[in-house]
Amino acid sequence: MKKQSNDGIPSAEECINLMRNVGCSEDVICHCEAVRDVALKIAERTDANMQLVEAGSLLHDIGRSQTHGINHAVVGSRIAKKLGLSEEIIGIIEHHIGAGLTAKVAKSLGLPHKDFMPKTLEEKIVCHADNLIDDCSRQDIEVEVERALRENHKEYAMQLVKLHKEISDLIGIDANLV
Repeated sequence: MKKQSNDGIPSAEECINLMRNVGCSEDVICHCEAVRDVALKIAERTDANMQLVEAGSLLHDIGRSQTHGINHAVVGSRIAKKLGLSEEIIGIIEHHIGAGLTAKVAKSLGLPHKDFMPKTLEEKIVCHADNLIDDCSRQDIEVEVERALRENHKEYAMQLVKLHKEISDLIGIDANLV
């Protein structure tokens, strides 16, 4: 990385370069840029750290440089640690899968038996923005909820609805509208 801002958060350009340097495809980068655009629109209605939301959004799928499985968040957090990224960015990467995963659900999916629920405001914003993007295109949360239900992932569908309501209540409008 060339230079980071004074608070240690890489710039958008640095994030994109990191993604390319670790081997992320242009499709993954396009997805991350789309997530960033939605996340920043949500974040500007809150007191979230905008730089952290931008960097976390751009880097949330860095693990897809090695795998496209559900464990890409675990792989991504390992990559981020090796790159010396901040704990805040590592948290966004690790907690963005689904709408957050409980330790029980994580274990059932073959992930480490630990809580992958987004905790910080920035983690929740990036996690939810990710669910509002399919590939590089915007979708309403109901599309993702219907997909989850079709695939018999009722707990995931309920968590999607819960996070959508939390974010929508926080920003004062339906998050589908940002």
